[in-house]
Amino acid sequence: MRKYLYFTVFVSGMTTLAAELSASRLLGNVFGTSNLVWAAIIGLILIYLTVGYFLGGRWADRSPYPKTMYAILAWGAFTLGIVPFIAQPVLRAAATAFDGLEVGILLGSFAAVLVLFSLPVTLIGTVSPFAIRLSMDDARRAGNISGNVYAISTLGSFIGTYLPVLVMIPTIGTTKTFLVFSTFLLAVALAGLGLSAGRKVVLPYSLMVIVLGLVAVLGGQGRIKNTSDQIYETESPYNYIQVLEFNGTRYLRLNEGQGVHSQYNPETLNYGGPWQQFLVGPFFNPEKSPEEVRRMAIVGLAAGTTARQAAAVFPNVVIDGFEIDPTIVAVGREYFGMDLPNLNVLVQDGRWGLANSPHKYDLIAVDAYRPPYIPWHMTTQEFFQIVADHLFPDGALVINAAHVPGDRRLIDGLATTIGMIFQSVYVMDVPDTFNAMVYATLQPTSATNLDVNLLTLSMRGDVHPLLLASMSLASANLRPAPQQTIVFTDDLAPVEWITNDMIINFMLHGEIETLQ
Repeated sequence: MRKYLYFTVFVSGMTTLAAELSASRLLGNVFGTSNLVWAAIIGLILIYLTVGYFLGGRWADRSPYPKTMYAILAWGAFTLGIVPFIAQPVLRAAATAFDGLEVGILLGSFAAVLVLFSLPVTLIGTVSPFAIRLSMDDARRAGNISGNVYAISTLGSFIGTYLPVLVMIPTIGTTKTFLVFSTFLLAVALAGLGLSAGRKVVLPYSLMVIVLGLVAVLGGQGRIKNTSDQIYETESPYNYIQVLEFNGTRYLRLNEGQGVHSQYNPETLNYGGPWQQFLVGPFFNPEKSPEEVRRMAIVGLAAGTTARQAAAVFPNVVIDGFEIDPTIVAVGREYFGMDLPNLNVLVQDGRWGLANSPHKYDLIAVDAYRPPYIPWHMTTQEFFQIVADHLFPDGALVINAAHVPGDRRLIDGLATTIGMIFQSVYVMDVPDTFNAMVYATLQPTSATNLDVNLLTLSMRGDVHPLLLASMSLASANLRPAPQQTIVFTDDLAPVEWITNDMIINFMLHGEIETLQ
């Protein structure tokens, strides 16, 4: 019986971590996966486990029987399995509220879903103290038994950390992942109940299996979100991915959906957003022509909007596109025409991929930022040194970053950090958005070069109009030199602190976010 008890502890530990990771995805589809969301999930799960440990210890002393523990565990497994189905209408209402940033509804929905986890996680948390109490046959072995129980539980937690994220959620979805783990844990509980108390005791609890089955069949999942104009959605190990189509144009949205990551319309390349502004970077250098841009890297390829624009504007260009999420790459090929013959798609983390690239580039575009999801390791002095090392002497770096009204701390910090490596740094604000493009050149340059190049190219007659429009827009919207502030390093880069503060203040003022 002790071996089965230890097996129960293992499965309980695995299910607890699987529930936590699955909860992050359940909430992340609507509220995003910022460190604020993670902190709330982890913090509350730990509180629920704390309550479970406390109650489990007292409960085990009052009723030190396997029957009691397995009955509690059965209820924990059952309630965990129905959580995503109860949460669905709340989350769908929250998704609608998020599109309009109705802060009150968002906070209420977020709290409501997290509260749903309180009962199952607390009940599952009672298992470890119960197992210690039931295994205690000699007080002199208390330390050994406690160590075994917590070691086995932690080993299960290790498995539960990776299995849902890397295998189950991408293949069967979040809701079914909850069902699989809860049903398995319920089966373990019912088997333990049968071993300790007999089949007659198990019979009433078997109804839980039937109820979970009915909920799975009748409740269904349907769409994760009910967004109008949605034509596709899926989940990957990294993101919830959504494709919308409106008036012939397709839009890629991720996670909570605040922001468009790629855009596609076969009839046009000018989308009026930040993507085409990357093309301007080389022309801060003097006497530059489109034909001279022969190799370009895009860190944060997404579904390939900038790549398509660059292929049209630069006739000789080869593009290396770094994108960490292979599912986004597949979506780009299926829905966004990302089938360019001169595009090399590299499914890698952008910093690692760029650092290990054998090539030098005329232009490196970093489109991996969008508050609050800014990979801090791509904001540091060390990262920008990697960028500089992979540029030709007349190469350019361009970053798509963001600001909110009255708060340019992120832009100023990035410009200050880049300025430690690059000779010249410029910033333009993309009209009617909160996007700001940060341009940097290795050699000393002048904004006057951009105007001279624009005049020269506009007289040629063979330059793509998208490039001329983008250069003109950049020239008209250049800002004064950024304020000198903190230098971000691999040792200290408080990017999340800055972006969280920006977003919270922004939302509390009732604004509507249009970051891309």
